[in-house]
Amino acid sequence: MASKEKDKLDRSLGFFSLTNIVIANMIGAGIFTTSGLLMGDIGNPWILLLFWVIGGVLALCGALSYGELGAAMPQAGGEYNFLSKLFHPIYGFLSGWASFIAGFSAPIAASAIGFSAYFFRAFPQFGSTMGLSMDTNKKLVSICVILLFSAIHLRGIKFGAKVQNYLTVFKVVLVVGLLIVGFLWGNGDLSHFSDQVRVTSDFGSWKTAGLSLMWIMFAYTGWNASVYVGSEIKNPKKNLAKSLILGTIIVMLLYLLLNILFIYAIPPADMKGVVAIGGLAVNNLFGSSADAVVSLLISFALFSSLSAFIILGPRIYYAMAKDGYFFKFLAQIHPVFKVPSKAILIQALVSILLVLSGTFDQILTYMGFALGIFPILAIVGLFKLRKSGQSVLKLPGYPWVQVFYIVISLSILVLAFFERPKESSIALLSMLVGIPIFFAFKHFQHNTNFNALENQSKNR
Repeated sequence: MASKEKDKLDRSLGFFSLTNIVIANMIGAGIFTTSGLLMGDIGNPWILLLFWVIGGVLALCGALSYGELGAAMPQAGGEYNFLSKLFHPIYGFLSGWASFIAGFSAPIAASAIGFSAYFFRAFPQFGSTMGLSMDTNKKLVSICVILLFSAIHLRGIKFGAKVQNYLTVFKVVLVVGLLIVGFLWGNGDLSHFSDQVRVTSDFGSWKTAGLSLMWIMFAYTGWNASVYVGSEIKNPKKNLAKSLILGTIIVMLLYLLLNILFIYAIPPADMKGVVAIGGLAVNNLFGSSADAVVSLLISFALFSSLSAFIILGPRIYYAMAKDGYFFKFLAQIHPVFKVPSKAILIQALVSILLVLSGTFDQILTYMGFALGIFPILAIVGLFKLRKSGQSVLKLPGYPWVQVFYIVISLSILVLAFFERPKESSIALLSMLVGIPIFFAFKHFQHNTNFNALENQSKNR
């Protein structure tokens, strides 16, 4: 009994902390970098806003579905947990494998590098200290940020959630402040909404739309955040679904308002291809002196997102290892702080290696495709859950919410594949590599169990 208790996570996360984790995961670099690139392809501000609304509705449909799945299966691991129980462990493993190679370590590395880039943009005087180049200092700061937040979350979920709450509230206040000040006192122009490019309906346009929506869904990533910490939620039947739905609605509204602000501040022709769209918007609204302020805002947005990624990823590796489908030491829980400490450390190591190697950017390119597959499968599993009578919380909209999510998400993936076949093929190949790895772990687990039974019979 003592051994079982030692390996259990602590159910201490309440509704407020859970909602903050969802918001922190969602509001990251995507909203401050994507719209300029999208405008380059779309060329129409109203279509751009429509796409952000579609992305938000899609995320909300996912949140409604995952709220029901999470209430029925409130354990750590997210899609790994759902797919393993509803279909077969191999599907769960492949979703966890995708999370390990693309879903969490790469965004942690990207968020850390993004933080350092925007930090040095705000304070360029610190860029060449200790006789080192700017690039070296950026990497050192990135590594320090990863180590700092990994250390914070090694101290336990209560302490980590408290830090996360402060960061998320601060980030939301900054975003809301930017919106209020920008609309009330910014030097924008409503006529920018009249600058439009005629939209065609050929296959090329549909492919562009699919890729655009896939990148928007990347910006909405995190609508499912609560399910990854299912084993640490107080009253999951009540709190899990509410946190997903409320967090997603808040972020959807903030994203829509931010994009309206960007268009109000920048003529669509000037938005095209601009990555630092937030910086350009603030420059146009208030002048170049405000550039440092928006750089700090974006850096803290990445700070908070990085922290949330560090919380979630290890819970998947813990769940996989606990079931015997990943390295066993990753299932160990710290005896005092009750967190998967070794899983947190291995994730930090992989993230640091990605920072040092610089190869994480290619992973991020195909990450949207790789991670788009498994939520579709999980939501298909909701039909099986309902049919078997295992659902404990029936949320509204079934089955049309799920049909909408599945059809639109599949369409986005197919169109994105035709638009970017190379990155999409790499994503699919990465998933296929996981299949022999799954069977290797399964074979090892079988031999371990067989040897244990053999030893027991000899000792009798």
